[in-house]
Amino acid sequence: MERSIETRIAQVGLRKSDLEETFARSSGPGGQVGLRKSDLEETFARSSGPGGQNVNKVSTAVTLRHRPSGISVTVQDSRSQARNRRLARERLLDAVEQAEATRRAHEIAAREKARRRKSPRPRALKRRILESKRKRAELKKQRAKINM
Repeated sequence: MERSIETRIAQVGLRKSDLEETFARSSGPGGQVGLRKSDLEETFARSSGPGGQNVNKVSTAVTLRHRPSGISVTVQDSRSQARNRRLARERLLDAVEQAEATRRAHEIAAREKARRRKSPRPRALKRRILESKRKRAELKKQRAKINM
């Protein structure tokens, strides 16, 4: 699972220099999910945890926010800000892909639900439903008070 962003970009066919402009990966038959650098908002803060004096003095924690979707990722796994930036971009790309896949699945489900609702019932099913309604009506009529 731990692959570098260079490996992922090489799979898509981008050059390493494109890393700063666009982050993209093929997402199967649906096409390609990409992040433009202009869509990202990057903030740095002091990290916590192991790392000694470096994490106490240098802003190594990276928070990356994708403006169009509002998805935010914070990474402070490493002592290196550059490595944390790379990890944040990978994780943000994964999160945006996941959100897009979820949105697509909900769209398809809603479309299928509408299609099923519109389709007419088969004749045999209609006949069974009406027959059960007739039986229920007869049963209820038998419960009524008898007039003498």
